[in-house]
Amino acid sequence: MTEDLDARLWRLQASEDADELIELGCDLAEAGRQTDAEWCFRRAAALGDVTGYYDLGNSLAAQERWTEAADAYGVALAGGEPDAWRNLGLVLEQLGDLAGAMAAYRGAAEVGDTEGGLQLAFLLREQGEREQALAVARELADAGDEEADAVAACWEWCATLDPALEDRLRAGAAHFAAARADLAALLLQTGRAAEARSVLERGAKLGEQVAWLPLGNLYREQLGDDEAAEEAYRAGIQAGDAYCHHNLGVLLADRGDIAGAAEEFERGAAAGDQLAAAALKLLQES
Repeated sequence: MTEDLDARLWRLQASEDADELIELGCDLAEAGRQTDAEWCFRRAAALGDVTGYYDLGNSLAAQERWTEAADAYGVALAGGEPDAWRNLGLVLEQLGDLAGAMAAYRGAAEVGDTEGGLQLAFLLREQGEREQALAVARELADAGDEEADAVAACWEWCATLDPALEDRLRAGAAHFAAARADLAALLLQTGRAAEARSVLERGAKLGEQVAWLPLGNLYREQLGDDEAAEEAYRAGIQAGDAYCHHNLGVLLADRGDIAGAAEEFERGAAAGDQLAAAALKLLQES
C-alpha cells in the first residue's frame, strides 16, 4: 500500500488533474500521511478546485494548524463549498472564537447540515444558553432529524423529569447515547429497576461511556453489590468518564480504603470534577 501511494505521489508531481490529486490526497490522509496529503490538496487548490481548499482545511486541522485551516475553509466557502461551514466552526472553537463558531454552525444549519446545527445547539448549551440550545435542537427535530429529537428529549428530561418523555427517550437511544442513560433514570424513577439495569448494561455492552456511572450507581444503590459497582466505575474511568473517580472514591472510603479514595478524588479533581475536589478537601480536613 505504501509503495503504491508513493508511486502515485511521484507520478502526480506535475499533474494538473485536480480530481486525481484530491483522490490521492484523501488516500494519503487516511493512511496518516497528512504532510503528503496537504501537498496534494494545495496543488489541487492552486489549480482552482474549491474542494481542494476544503480538503486542505481538513488536512491542516488534522495537524492542529487551526488558523491556516480556518483560512482554507474560508476560501472554500467563498467558492461555494457549503460543507466547510461545520468544520470551520470546529476550528474556530479550537481558536477560542466562540462567536465565530456559532455563526459558522448557523451557516451549516441554513444549508441543511443538521450535524452543524447540533454543534450550534451543544455550543449554546455549553455557554449556558439552555433555552436557545433547546430551541435549536427542537427546530432540527421538527425538520425530521432523529438525533436532534433524542438530544432535545434528553435536555427536556434533565429540566423536567417528566415520565411522559419515555417513548422519545426509547426511540432516541439508538441515536444519542445519553438518551439511553436518561431512559434508565426514568425507569428507576418509575419503579422499574430491573429494566433500568438491562438498559444500562446494554449501553455498556455497546461501549457507551455514559452508561458506566449510572450502572455503577444502580449496582450499589439498588442491588447493594459494591463489587459490581467498583468494576463499573473502573470501566467508566477506562472509557474516559472522569466523574467515575468520585463515585469510586466514595465506595473505597466507605470500605475503609482512605488512601485509595484520596487517590481517586485527586484524579477526579485534576480532571475538573468539582464533586471530587470537594470530597478530597473534606478528606484532607478530617
